[in-house]
Amino acid sequence: MPATIVPSFRYRNAPVAIEWLCRVFGLRKNLVVPDDSGGVAHAQLSFGDGMIMLGSVRDNEWGHFIKQPDEISGAATQSIYVVVPDADVTYERAKNTGAEILIPVKDEEYGGRSFSCRDLEGHLWTIGTYDLWKSAED
Repeated sequence: MPATIVPSFRYRNAPVAIEWLCRVFGLRKNLVVPDDSGGVAHAQLSFGDGMIMLGSVRDNEWGHFIKQPDEISGAATQSIYVVVPDADVTYERAKNTGAEILIPVKDEEYGGRSFSCRDLEGHLWTIGTYDLWKSAED
């Protein structure tokens, strides 16, 4: 069954963010709906059985609840974890394409390898090989 929790993001330059997320983290475009101003009204990007939604920053009812990292001194109020087969490969791509590496790739005491970074607009991502579903079955 596909994941039933779907994180949602806003980006100032959503078209560039979509291309970057797909190229660097391996997400796949399922749906991208452009808006009238060259931005993105709604996008759905998948990875394995998970998905995120994103769109351009908007000055609307929902947009008033969302702050971009640079509006709160780079702080994050949540992060996303992406399970990959090889964290080192994704780490090198992220490092070489403008991600701000916060925690370099390393072996984790709970298992797997991971790293944490900020994407082009400062959202916090952790990429790792620790399979949460597999450990839940043990």
